[in-house]
Amino acid sequence: MSAELVKTSVKLQTHLPSIPPVPWRDPQSASPEELHGYIQKLEQACLAQPQSADLRTCLGMAYAVNYNVYKSMDALQAATELDPTHFWAQLKFGELQYRLRALNLAEKETLKAVGLAQNSWQLSLARKQLQEIRALNRASTRNVTLDKPLTVPALVLSGMLMLMFAVMTWIH
Repeated sequence: MSAELVKTSVKLQTHLPSIPPVPWRDPQSASPEELHGYIQKLEQACLAQPQSADLRTCLGMAYAVNYNVYKSMDALQAATELDPTHFWAQLKFGELQYRLRALNLAEKETLKAVGLAQNSWQLSLARKQLQEIRALNRASTRNVTLDKPLTVPALVLSGMLMLMFAVMTWIH
């Protein structure tokens, strides 16, 4: 962890003593109630310090452990926007994309993290994640891209439903 992330975590724990130390290391060790309380406290801390990429990264990770993908994505994306040089925010945002199997975006975000690594340990974490992403790409794992509009399929589905409704009413 970056020194600032550790300082923020320690400061947060001194102000909020009931926060579990690091629930995302072992998601099974924190009960859903503890995790919910932790998330609420992190949300309050983010409101108190809206420019903290460290807090947003922690919040995104906690949301991910709680299987709240959209909120996790929002928090991690906000962290990367607040501080584009924040290694952990970038790495965790790439990891979330990797777990969602959006491999092209995961590779792009993880490559940014590789460039932001400040020591050999961070570099090895980012490279290992990048290696896993590329292995999935080579293994022809389906790569989800969420950049195509759904207007035409939605109109076709609506048209088919209206046609079926018209036929069913005409038969009776």
